[in-house]
Amino acid sequence: MANKKLQVWLPLVFSMVMIAGMFFGFNLHKQTGNNKGFFAVNKRNSLEEAMDLIKLRYVDSVHLDTLEEGAIQQMMNGLDPHSVYIPASALKDVNDDIAGNFEGIGVEFNIFSDTVHVLYVLPGGPSDRAGLKVADRILKVNNEAIVGKKMTTDEVKKLIRGPGNTKVDLTILRNNQEMNVPVIRGTIPVPSLDAAYMIDKTTGYIKLNKFSENTYVEFMQAMENLEKQGLKKLVLDLRGNGGGLMNEAVEIADEFLDDNKLIVYTQGANTEKREYRSRRHGIFETGKLVVLVDELSASASEILSGALQDWDRATVVGRRTFGKGLVQDQYELSDGSAIRLTVARYYTPVGRSIQRSYDQGRKVYMEDIWQRYRDGELLHADSNKINKGQIYNTFILKRPVYGGGGIMPDVFVPIDTNYIQRNVTQLYLETTFSNFIYNYYVHNLSIFNQYKSATDFAQRFTGINDAWNQLVNYAMKDTIFLKNLPSQDQQGIRQRLKAYLARYKWRNEGFYEVLNMNDAVMKEALEVISN
Repeated sequence: MANKKLQVWLPLVFSMVMIAGMFFGFNLHKQTGNNKGFFAVNKRNSLEEAMDLIKLRYVDSVHLDTLEEGAIQQMMNGLDPHSVYIPASALKDVNDDIAGNFEGIGVEFNIFSDTVHVLYVLPGGPSDRAGLKVADRILKVNNEAIVGKKMTTDEVKKLIRGPGNTKVDLTILRNNQEMNVPVIRGTIPVPSLDAAYMIDKTTGYIKLNKFSENTYVEFMQAMENLEKQGLKKLVLDLRGNGGGLMNEAVEIADEFLDDNKLIVYTQGANTEKREYRSRRHGIFETGKLVVLVDELSASASEILSGALQDWDRATVVGRRTFGKGLVQDQYELSDGSAIRLTVARYYTPVGRSIQRSYDQGRKVYMEDIWQRYRDGELLHADSNKINKGQIYNTFILKRPVYGGGGIMPDVFVPIDTNYIQRNVTQLYLETTFSNFIYNYYVHNLSIFNQYKSATDFAQRFTGINDAWNQLVNYAMKDTIFLKNLPSQDQQGIRQRLKAYLARYKWRNEGFYEVLNMNDAVMKEALEVISN
């Protein structure tokens, strides 16, 4: 009985001890400004003493690491939803995502029928130099068989990835012949820019999926390339962009705003107010601009779209954004783990805090998007809850904008309900769709090689009806019935089918170039930008 009571109270005890340690640590941080070695003090703290006591005196053997992680997790759960503890085992992947690169072999793969299939080989990357090709099947990694095993994608990644300039030996199957392929690992970029192309002679399109350390550089390279092609109007797509580094969003906003304009400011109880302003001549300060957002656009995406909306620099099209107006700093702990702690709130230029409430706990907070659908907010403009915060006015046109729950778009476009239908969601979630796309592409490579570009493919591909019929039959094997879907839903799947086929040949740029041709939000954006 005493043992059970101790198990119940230990996390709470550790939480209280950790809070005390954090308090003193923050005071140290305010004096030194050092994020690393944050708890490095000579005097032993109470947490260390408690851990030693348990280790030396507790009746049974215990996993101290597990207890300590549990205590920290329990403590973080008492803070806001965006303050998180990152275990040492996960920290590298988290940092790689923000850094915009990782060490690996440069392939995209998927697991079909317990076999790893190569879907894409990065041009000029380690695997490309070693001779790997699309449709190769990886049977062994360093003589360890991986075919026929119930391995996850993450488990395969751990086998393949490793430090740069190290070798990994792959055994692959190509045309029913086994081959040994040694690959020297290298630095693999993870682009934050999915697509940049000209929609017509004067209108460009840029899609950003996050804000990493390389986002501004990627953005500028794309803008310079589009300008050479006659760019006068721009659609900036931030849909699904969950954010990232605030400074990258500020740098991009600077390219659209002139005259020392305020872009964002941050402030917290223990953090002084800090303003971020435009400070140089931008690459696109006067051209027509539309920004696309949705319920998954968050954080840095909201900084950028909010600043451009407040200054009447852009028209925001789509649906209300996520509503994350909190700023996190990452602090590394001595065991290789880290705490990503909220230290301030950010405010748009007119003074809006667009962080939505999290008073009802993390679960309710994270389920807000589903609640928006149930309330009809994602379907009807007049269902948007704009009264959660104070009403502000934009600087130039004095239009009303709203705080307290995300960036409200200037032009509302409802969600495509095709993606919410049961058979359609089942098609995507059970990998039926991705498996079919891969098999169809591999068996029709000669057809796809006839097209010079994604635009050429979108205009001349005549096999979509055949692909659809094959998909209907293929899905029936997984008891997914598409034949009797409403025609609008069928058309939506056909469009994504065509877009995903384009992705295999022309990557994400090809995917969006094809998908956007019949996208409702894009159609509205082009209508706005033409007027």
